[in-house]
Amino acid sequence: MAVGDVRGVLQYVPLFRGRTFVVVFENGLPESAEAEALLDLKALQEVGVQLVIVVLGGHGSVVADWATEIEIKYARVAVENADPAAILPVLGRGQAALIDWPETNPLSSELAVLSRGVSAAKLIALVNGAGVMREGRPLHAVARSAVGELGGEVEGTELLRDAAAACEAGVPRVHVLDGRRQGVLVDELFSNEGVGTMVHTDSYREVRPLREEDVPELLAMIGRSVRRAHLVPRDYDDIVKKSADFMVLSVDDNVVGCVALHRYDQIGEVACLYVKQSHEGLGYGRELVRAAESRAAHESLDRVFALTNRAAEFFKSLGYRECGAERVPEVRRKKLEASSRSSVVLEKEL
Repeated sequence: MAVGDVRGVLQYVPLFRGRTFVVVFENGLPESAEAEALLDLKALQEVGVQLVIVVLGGHGSVVADWATEIEIKYARVAVENADPAAILPVLGRGQAALIDWPETNPLSSELAVLSRGVSAAKLIALVNGAGVMREGRPLHAVARSAVGELGGEVEGTELLRDAAAACEAGVPRVHVLDGRRQGVLVDELFSNEGVGTMVHTDSYREVRPLREEDVPELLAMIGRSVRRAHLVPRDYDDIVKKSADFMVLSVDDNVVGCVALHRYDQIGEVACLYVKQSHEGLGYGRELVRAAESRAAHESLDRVFALTNRAAEFFKSLGYRECGAERVPEVRRKKLEASSRSSVVLEKEL
């Protein structure tokens, strides 16, 4: 595994530690894929994730044998005792609860109730099929409220509806994964975008105000652009002093982009727009600019402007038009002239 991959995985460890995941194995999965998934569950257990492993269709003994072989700490819980009162003590002593579940639906209402009862952060279905696809590609993250509004040709609609119903029942995040694919758990859980479908009720992706703990992440993003475009560097204090101007885009609680709205009387500047290199091309820059414009409109600003030497076409695609430097507020124009940067000025009426 590359160093960058290791770092990507490690960022999730504190987020997952102490959380409960309910993982459902649908019947008929290849043994190799089951074994790989159990190895991944062992790794999750070792970093502090509490596990409820549900095996459908009377296949529990086989999975239990695999779990014993790879030394997962577990206790079998009879299905008739599969309620929080029986499961929580097992989790409390550091064991996974392994349940042989007679049903065949990996996202049944009963499993949703069970997941809510143990305060599961995730209900993960490893299905014997492709899962949920739209126009031939996995449908990644979708809010529960948006499930009924999806366009395009969607396959696996029953799974999607059941996932939304589980969210409605109180499970924050429901993942539908192709359980035939080896390594699917790691690929889904330890990346921002994932490889399967996640239906969520909480703020999986949001633009929110900057927090002080976000500043080091912003400096890392800004630093890359400073080096490439020879921009004026910023330091920790620079950001903190104007922290109220900044917003960040977080995906799965990880900051992947930022933007600032600086105010000059009735005019706003859309500035410091950055997106992590690993998340470029996903529309996040547009989302951040729209958020800055929305804030400007909410504050009754008349117009916004942006200064750029590389992203003029990007801003034009968002309705900005090129204008002269005289349209820039005087205090900002003096800073621009002092910097000797050949920036293009673009503005947009609100």
